[in-house]
Parts: sequence; structure tokens; C-alpha cells
Amino acid sequence: MRPILIIFFCLNTLLLKAQIISGNVSDAHTGAGIQGASVILLDSQTGTVTDSTGDFSIEGKGTIEVSILGYKKTKINPTNQFLKIALISETNQLQTVEVLGRVARDYNSEYSFSATRISTLNKDIPQSISTITKELMADRQAFHLGDAVKIASGVIPSSFYNQYTIRGISQNEEGQIINGMRTRQYYFLQPLTTNIERVEVIKGPASATFSSVDPGGSINLVTKKPLAVNRNEVTLSAGSFSTFRGTMDFTGPLNESKTLLYRLNGAYQEARSFRDLVSSKSLLISPSISYLPSDKTAINAELIYSNDTGNLDRGQPIFGAVSGKTDLSSTPKSLNLGATNDFFKSKQLIMMGNITHKFNSLISFNASYMKQSWTEDLQEHRTTNAFAPDITNQPVTSLAAMQFVQRQQYWSIDNLNAYFNLNFNTGSAGHKLLVGYDLSSWQKLRGGGQNAARGFLLKDGTVAASFVAANAADYQTITVGEKTLPRPNVNYFDLQNPQYTIRNVDDYSLNLRSALPPALTTTNAIYVQEQLQYNKFTLLLSLRNEWFEDITNYQAPGTLTVKKTALLPRIGLTYAISKAANIYGTYLEGFQPQSNTVTLMPQTGSLPAGSQFDPLTSNLKEVGLKTDLFENRIHMNVAVYEIKQKNILMNANDPDNPDLLVTRGGERSRGVEWDIAGYITPNWQINASFSYIDAIITHDADESLIGARKQNTPKQSANLWTRYNFGNSSPLKDLGLGFGLQYQGNKLPWFDRTFTIPAFTVFDAALYYNPGRSNMQIAVNAGNLFNKNYWLGAQNYLRLFPGAPRNGMITLTYKF
Repeated sequence: MRPILIIFFCLNTLLLKAQIISGNVSDAHTGAGIQGASVILLDSQTGTVTDSTGDFSIEGKGTIEVSILGYKKTKINPTNQFLKIALISETNQLQTVEVLGRVARDYNSEYSFSATRISTLNKDIPQSISTITKELMADRQAFHLGDAVKIASGVIPSSFYNQYTIRGISQNEEGQIINGMRTRQYYFLQPLTTNIERVEVIKGPASATFSSVDPGGSINLVTKKPLAVNRNEVTLSAGSFSTFRGTMDFTGPLNESKTLLYRLNGAYQEARSFRDLVSSKSLLISPSISYLPSDKTAINAELIYSNDTGNLDRGQPIFGAVSGKTDLSSTPKSLNLGATNDFFKSKQLIMMGNITHKFNSLISFNASYMKQSWTEDLQEHRTTNAFAPDITNQPVTSLAAMQFVQRQQYWSIDNLNAYFNLNFNTGSAGHKLLVGYDLSSWQKLRGGGQNAARGFLLKDGTVAASFVAANAADYQTITVGEKTLPRPNVNYFDLQNPQYTIRNVDDYSLNLRSALPPALTTTNAIYVQEQLQYNKFTLLLSLRNEWFEDITNYQAPGTLTVKKTALLPRIGLTYAISKAANIYGTYLEGFQPQSNTVTLMPQTGSLPAGSQFDPLTSNLKEVGLKTDLFENRIHMNVAVYEIKQKNILMNANDPDNPDLLVTRGGERSRGVEWDIAGYITPNWQINASFSYIDAIITHDADESLIGARKQNTPKQSANLWTRYNFGNSSPLKDLGLGFGLQYQGNKLPWFDRTFTIPAFTVFDAALYYNPGRSNMQIAVNAGNLFNKNYWLGAQNYLRLFPGAPRNGMITLTYKF
């Protein structure tokens, strides 16, 4: 009997020593597994981390602690052999300047740092914010910004450029906002999204938060920040239109204490297009480092280098516009008015640094600095927005009048934002008081210039800007078919017989040669903001005083200075109906000075064009509901708003003076929109939006336009993307399906009211294959699944922007 007892005791001891605790760690809201969570046995201090699906296994017994940055720490005393642990996400309050990456992997982001300058849950911000996460961009293969922002409610891409309308308001600024700071990127080539964590569309004039932004809304690009867990990912893609692409995203700690973290993003793409002559090469490299020496201090530094070479796609020309009879398919959608040797090159380098320090429980300090250089090198042939005139000055609608443009310019940009944040209570009221300073400086450096060739050749060898039929005998002439025409400086483009040749630019008389004047634009601002919370109410008050100065011919003869100032209020009130639902109301004002430096095109004349006009001013009134549904799995925002703006600067669309600017007195946009994002089930994600916009012209020099519909704005638009992964018990468990649609109602072109861009609905789909739930995924994305013939928008009958035909992309992703 004794030997049996000894054997039993030994076996029992071995079993106790070999006790295995296993389980799965998931997000409490979404049900998705969390990779990289730390699992520690507190008695022995031994530990492990969860795998890519959230599973873990550890040998030992006793209480375990589960933690990962971005979620509340949890302690559990195991009672079952397999544990299901759901972590609740939390916003890291240390990050009033964002220095650490987002851990969650889903279509919803619950917080924003830029909307109020401090870390705040989106549902507590009295303003509509649409967010597109990197996961949604990856599933939809939204490689460029335009493919990402079209998912947000009320955001309408209006061309092939980096150019949108938001809530019916056309963008006027040339820069993009990155991490809450303004950049100079111009609006021709769209930025890549490889280094973007999420895109925030902050609706309405946010001038109280940012410097001089668009009344419809601000597109804020939040870059990927380092994580405290190792996550590495590479992708290779190939698809339609000779597209080849590779990306990488590496992140993790650089030391055992995880106080030094890194991230490295990179992308390269070569691609052509369904459009003739259009191609592009894009390179992006973006490393970043975060240092957290203590729980009171965090520092981040990052660099963004991008180099883009391609063509400016000015759109499809058609054979003219006749009210009610215009045929948008009168020419092929591939037709391009450019030349084979056209190019557009854009290069930028951005260095950013952020620091936050918490002095004590009441006071913290935050500062961000950005330095950017940006260069542009352009050579292009494009239309003058008119058909060729014959000798009697009648349009020949088969021939597009052309011009040739060369341009180079160089910019240096500095941004500084610094503020103190005070958290304190008075009785039962909580206060978050913020006092800060902003500096934004844009300098156009010497050496830039613009040359142009257009107009008509006279018999004496000079060039006339326009053709005057009464003086036809003074012009050189050519014969096309049976028609006699004045000889152009730049040959006409024959829409019936397109010829794509390498044009000899030495054949032109560059009759417009100008140096771009050096310039300096500086905005200084001080601001104060109070978030007061009392019971279920949160009151947001802010006041910003801005001083704007624009200097043309900076440090050169003929200096001309323009100064503007504005006091900008903001008020918002949020009421918590329940823990899951808030209602809010807000009032905002916006301010955009108009000067030589801040206009859509570089001015080359002796007088700054923009300085002749009053600043663009705007205001927003908005009420809305933000709520979490179905046990916090679905997040929904609904907003009703009115935006008014006046003194809108526009291109006059004058063929004889393509750079002429005019002002419109006022516009008004009213609408309703909603966005939803989240999980229908743990395996089924959704992101959807809808927008109704009633935008009209309220004041204009042309009285016939008063009350008329605003251009480039559909009254209704909607977007949907959903992904379903089959469950573990399904024979299709390695597969996932994606489905999407984009709908836009009809709209008017920017500069022509004689025809309408028709409404369209486009369907997309995707198939995801994850063999054995491994670290590899193969995705096949199909765009415009039913090959719909549609147009994104138009400027006039010589510049339409057709949507891409059916296309496909296959992407291999490996995570390790």
C-alpha cells in the first residue's frame, strides 16, 4: 500500500507542477482576439503573450494579470481550464499629444486627439467626426487618400486630384492636416495611406482648433505611432492598369523595459491607368520613435519622406455641352488632352516631434513641432477650357484649344503648437482648462517660376492673347478640313483623331514668363478652451484670437504686406442620455484670409490676387446624437447642420485669362448625415454612411444664380463596406467575404450649368483567404464589379472625371 501512496503522491505533484492555464483574450466591444497582450502569473512573475488570434497558454497556477496598452488591466483567479477574457478599451490619458499607436484592429476609432487638442472620446465631442481606420483602408485597398475619404458621410471626391467637397462646401486650402498641423501638399497628387493610422474628417469650420481650415470640414491624417508589442507586416500587390505595389509596417519595443518603441512604414508603387498617358511612381518612407521614460513623460519623433512622379490628369473632354442634349460618352473615357512628355513631380520631407509631460495630477504640458519642405516640378499641355475658334470666331467643337505650362516652386513650412492643460474640480463640477499658442509659417522660396505658351500667332511673329475676328488679317492661319482657323501658339487637340506624340516645347513662344515672387505667410494665435463637466452635461467653450500676415516679395523689392485678424468662438453642449448615448449641440465660426500665398494657383502678377478680396468667413450650427448600440458593438453618429459661408474665392473660368479669380458673395448648406461602424457579430464588421445635402448660392454678382443649386454637390450620397469571416466551425473557416457600394446623386459641374453629371451606384467586392488561420492572407479585391459607366464630377465640358471601369487587385499579406 505504501508504494502506491508514494506513486500517487509523485503523480499528483507532477500534475500540479505541470498545470497549464490557457485561454483567449478579446476586445469586450468587438469580440475580436487581441494579439500581443501580456499574461503574467503574479505569484511566480512568469509570463507570455497572446498570439495573432488572442490565444495563450502558460504553465503554473494562481492569479494571472492580463494587460496591453490601450485596454484596462485585468486580474483573474482561474477557475476553468480555458479562460475567455474580454478587455475593455480605454484612452491613454497620458497621450494628450499622440505618441503611441492604436492597439485595436477594427473599423471604429473611439477617440480623437486633434478635435479638441486633448484626448477625448468621440461621443463626448460636440461635433460630427467621421473616422476611417487603417483596417478599413486595408480591407478596401484604399491606397490613396481619395479612396479612403469617400467612405465618410458628406465627403465627395470631385476630380482625380486631392480635392473634395465636404457637406457641400468645396475645399479652398491647398494643404493637408497631419496630426493636427497644417502642411503644404497642394491638391494634385493624392497622398498615400500606408503610414496613416486613421483619417479623421472633422466636420464644420474648425478654425478654433486649427489655423485657417475649410468651412465644410477638415481632413486630418493621423500617422501610425509605435506600439509596445511586436507587429510586423509586409504586403505585395498586383492588379489592373499595370499596378505593382509593396508595403511594410514594422513596430515594437527596442528595449526590455518597453520604454523605447519604434515603427517603420514604407511603400512603393508603379501604376498606369485606364486613362491614356497617365502613370505614376510613388515612394514613401516613414520611421518613428517613441520614448516613455516614466509614466509622466512621453516623446515621439517621426519622419515622412515621399516622392511622387506622374502626370496631371485633367480629365476627359467631350464635344461640347448643349442643355438637355449633352452626350458624356461622345468621346472615350480614356481620352486625355496631354502629351507624352508631360510630367508632374512632387517631393516632400516632414519631420515632427511631440512631447507631453505631466507635472502632477492637475497640470500637464504638451508641445508639437513640424518642419516640412515641399517642391513641385511641372510640365504639361492642357486645354484653355475652350474650343478652337475659326476665322469668323465660331467654335470648332472637334478641336480643343491648348496651352503649355511649366512651373517650379519650393516651400518651407514650420508649425508649432504648445499648451498647458489643467484638470481640477470645483465642487461637483470637473474642469479641463487648456491654454495654448499656435504658429504656422509658410515660406515660398526664391527660384520658383512659371512659363506658359498660349494665344495665337500674328504675322509679325508676336503672340496675341486672344483672337479678334475683326482683325483676322493680322493672324497667321491654318486649314483643318474645310475650315480656316487662326494659327495657335500651341497646336489644337483633335478630339476626333487624337495624336499622342512627344511634343517639341521649343516650337512654342513662351509668351508668359514669370518668376514666382518669394512670399511668407505667418499665422500666430492664442487660444483658451474649457471642458466643464457637471452631472450629465459637458460644456465645451473655446476662444481663439488669430493674427495673419502675408508678405509678397518677401525680402525683395516691391514688398507688399497684407494683415488680417479674427476672434473665433466655439461653444458646444453635450448631454448624456445614458451611458451609451449622448446628444449635443454646437456653434462654430471659421476664418480664412485670402492672399497671394493662400490661393488655389500661384499668382505671378505685381499685385497679390487674393489680397484684393475680403477673408472667407463661415459659421456652423449643428445638433446630433452619438450612441453605442447592441452592447457597444455598433457606434452610430447622426447630425443635422447648417453651414453659411461668404466671400468665396473662385476661378473665373475665363479662357482668355485662366488665372483670373472672382469672388462669390455667399453660400448656404443644410443637411443630415449618419455614420455607423462596428461589429454586427464577432465575425461581421460594417461601416456605412448616408448624407443628404441641400446646398445653394445665396449671394452672387450674377443674380440669376441666387437660390441656385451649389455645384459639385449631390443631394444624396451613401457608402457601405462590410466584411464577414466564416466561423471556426464552418467548412469555409479560412475564408472571408467583403462587399461594398458607393452611391452619389446627380450634380452640376464646377463651371458649367448646361449639363448634369448623372447619379451612379458602384459595387465592390473582396474575397479573403487565410489558410489555417495562419499569419498569411491572400485578398482579391474587385472594384466596379458590374462595370458601371459613371463620372465622379466635372469642371466643364472639356474636363470630366470618369470613374474607373471594372478592375481587380490581388494582395498577399504576411504578419510576423
